[in-house]
Amino acid sequence: MITRNYATPQDAEQAFYRAFELADLVEMMAVWAEEEDIVCVHPGGGRHSGVVEVRESWRQIFSQGPRLRFRLAGNRVFAGRMMSVHSVYEHVTVAGDPRPTNPVLSTNIYVLTDRGWRMLVHHASPLAPEAAPQEAPPSVLH
Repeated sequence: MITRNYATPQDAEQAFYRAFELADLVEMMAVWAEEEDIVCVHPGGGRHSGVVEVRESWRQIFSQGPRLRFRLAGNRVFAGRMMSVHSVYEHVTVAGDPRPTNPVLSTNIYVLTDRGWRMLVHHASPLAPEAAPQEAPPSVLH
């Protein structure tokens, strides 16, 4: 397993979404804590616990190669000295598909380890169109 030192929870979160977009299993698992109590819930899926199950869930998702792009919005961060909880809307686009998708609401929990910040939990839930946040229209500059 590759060891990366993420200085902040935000660094770990950026690495998580970069690995997701690249469908890079090695980089994805470098973000996760090496704990047996890590948990990952993909939209509409069950709970994956432990390094082996979490890695396998990502391997299956990445088996089709890079195809997803993320734009994050509405990030809320609840930070402490040893743990940081991020709640974020993921606006996902699929390569080759111009249709917009409904946002996904994700909770990402990071813990401070002796090797920097690592992901402990990723829980993503699809949102119904009526539950999706309304984005402000782009402002016009004069």
